[in-house]
Amino acid sequence: MSRAEGKVALVTGAASGIGKACAERLARDGFLVIGCDLRSDLSGIVSLDVRYEVEWQSVIAGIDRRYGRLDVLVNSAGVSLEGDTIEHCTPETWSTTFETNLTGPFLGMKHAIPLMRKRGEGVILNIGSILANVAGGEAAAYSASKGALSQLTKSVALDLARKSPGIRCNAILPGYAATPLLERWPATTHIQRTPLGRLCRPEEVASLVVYLCGNDAAAVTGSAFPVDGGYTAQ
Repeated sequence: MSRAEGKVALVTGAASGIGKACAERLARDGFLVIGCDLRSDLSGIVSLDVRYEVEWQSVIAGIDRRYGRLDVLVNSAGVSLEGDTIEHCTPETWSTTFETNLTGPFLGMKHAIPLMRKRGEGVILNIGSILANVAGGEAAAYSASKGALSQLTKSVALDLARKSPGIRCNAILPGYAATPLLERWPATTHIQRTPLGRLCRPEEVASLVVYLCGNDAAAVTGSAFPVDGGYTAQ
């Protein structure tokens, strides 16, 4: 029997890219996975626009009614929009980026934590970006939102450590990954800049998610883990 047998995981952005890889890997490892995304037309995907509190409340309440528990929250939904240089970034682009990349995880954690407290344990994983640490000039709002998400992760982790030490909160910072989000940038440029000479794969991020959800990572909280092929070691 899997150690995850009976445990419930909620993954946002589960229709594609890293979110999809995380949902699939957690399911293979025995978690009961609720995959959420804007693309609710897809089979098995629950509709959730992470920008809106009422939608989070509905999804979490549904999980509570059906399962009475939530063991893992993976905040993977994110956007990187065109025209994100400081001169061309519109207020609408700025707002949409922050609402999705920062307000979404904030709302998810706010409403997931009370359900996790019912059992006294849980794991929150925020999927950030290496651009939280090494800014991209072509991604002003995106870089800023991911930097803020890293700080939010630490703040939540410290608060939980004092009040609910069984609930841990960490961030994973993927480098340039082979996902739809990267399609608007030339992949060859990022491969040349990466010491390992390739893009990271969504499945490699998902492997770290599984480790951080397990008992072997019971002392790990408030940390940020790059998966970037050595990019930020330069």
